[in-house]
Amino acid sequence: MKIICPTSSFTNPSLLLSQSLSFHIPQLHYRLTHRGSDFLNSKEKKTDSISRTRCSVTEKIYSSSSAVGHRQGGSSSLYGRPSLLEMKNDRIANRAHVYEFLKDIGIVPDELDGLELPVTVEVMRDRVDFLYKLGLTIDDINNYPLVLGCSVKKNMIPVLDYLGNLGVRKSTFTDFLRRYPQVLHASVVVDLAPVVKYLQGIDIKPNDVPHVLEKYPEVLGFKLEGTMSTSVAYLVGIGVGRREIGRVLTRYPEILGMRVGRMIKPFVEYLKSLGIPKLAIARLIENRPHILGFGLEDKVKPNVEALLEYGVRKNSLALVVAQYPEIIGIELKSRLLFQHKLLKTSIDVDLEDFGRIVEKMPQVVSLNQSPLLRRVDFLKGCGLSLQQVGKMVVGCPQLLALNLDIMKLNFNYFQKEMGKDLDDLVAFPAFFTYGLESIVKPRHRVVAKKGLKCSLSWLLNCSDEKFEQRMNYDSIDLGEMENETEPSFKMSSLLEPRRDELSSDEDDDSDDEYV
Repeated sequence: MKIICPTSSFTNPSLLLSQSLSFHIPQLHYRLTHRGSDFLNSKEKKTDSISRTRCSVTEKIYSSSSAVGHRQGGSSSLYGRPSLLEMKNDRIANRAHVYEFLKDIGIVPDELDGLELPVTVEVMRDRVDFLYKLGLTIDDINNYPLVLGCSVKKNMIPVLDYLGNLGVRKSTFTDFLRRYPQVLHASVVVDLAPVVKYLQGIDIKPNDVPHVLEKYPEVLGFKLEGTMSTSVAYLVGIGVGRREIGRVLTRYPEILGMRVGRMIKPFVEYLKSLGIPKLAIARLIENRPHILGFGLEDKVKPNVEALLEYGVRKNSLALVVAQYPEIIGIELKSRLLFQHKLLKTSIDVDLEDFGRIVEKMPQVVSLNQSPLLRRVDFLKGCGLSLQQVGKMVVGCPQLLALNLDIMKLNFNYFQKEMGKDLDDLVAFPAFFTYGLESIVKPRHRVVAKKGLKCSLSWLLNCSDEKFEQRMNYDSIDLGEMENETEPSFKMSSLLEPRRDELSSDEDDDSDDEYV
């Protein structure tokens, strides 16, 4: 291949090629790129144009040679930039260093592939240190490693500042983040603020909002038009007072995360099947909203079966649950077994009588052994036989939980001032439940002044108005004296409607739209 360079000074082609490749090409390249037209004069423009055209072949050879040299590992260009492949390799190398750092401190980075992470180990170290300062441990981070994708300045600090400004205590941040670390990914404006506004809109007081968030931080991740709104609507539909909703949710905000069709409605329907009216269920929820958290299949239904097994009659289940709703949410069967055995050995209570005790005072399943036995021993010390004490406890189980000092005062008055037989006390054991100064003494003095003789039941088991009427009788009605003691709890106490909360057209099937 011959290379032609326009100059009259060279006539030997071979010499021309040799000198051009070794010396003249760099010089020519320098002239073209750095001096340009300065070295040309107006008389040589035409000649120089031809010269540049012909020398372009030489320059291309030089450029190709330089490019080959760069590909082979050497480049002298001042304007060289890293290729995409080089940038990708750098990112892989940096990520490998970050992963190595995380593994060294005990964090498993397996779930971080695809997540944007800090470029350098130093930034990741600062991020981990910040999480340490919040009280989180390596185990906490491993439970939710995606938290390492949150920027300290862009994500963590804005979210924590917002929660602090709401009133969430800093001392609760650690537990808050352990329960709901996803909050660090949230946008204050888009995600958090609308939920807080919704909570205030359902009558949760602003001062109570931080307490709600501390109890149930997961609420910050719910959609406003999803589970939260339907659960509130359902509770109002069954009779929970609209003005009570805020208080109910403040006490048990977990309701906001419960699906109506899967949790709340089946629970309510089961209580209705036991015989508890819907409005009574609403009142129970108002007073003890946490009962909605009792697992229906794994706790409530097995506990109801246990009550039947231990002597509670089916038609009494509603009254038992309404009196003591916690009884369907505790570890019940083992308690029933223990308490029945305790009463059987101490006062010879059989299974049927034990069922009557539970029906009248279901809280008996939660009484501690020592206090219970002290009251049994007191009654025995009053001169009562084992059978008499057993009969009294079956008739009035509250004896097992009364204040022992008050019981002693009442018995002393009964024995010294009233002069009645112990059989009268056995027939009306509820005597110990009446206030000595407020009821027993005043009524006994009136009866004694009139010279009347009456049973303890006739004297005490009536209202003040009824007692005044009895004092006007010419004689005592024996039928009234034989009346049994009324139960201490009445379902009607839960059925008083709220004037401003119930609509006249509400019926039992108003909640059928929820599935």
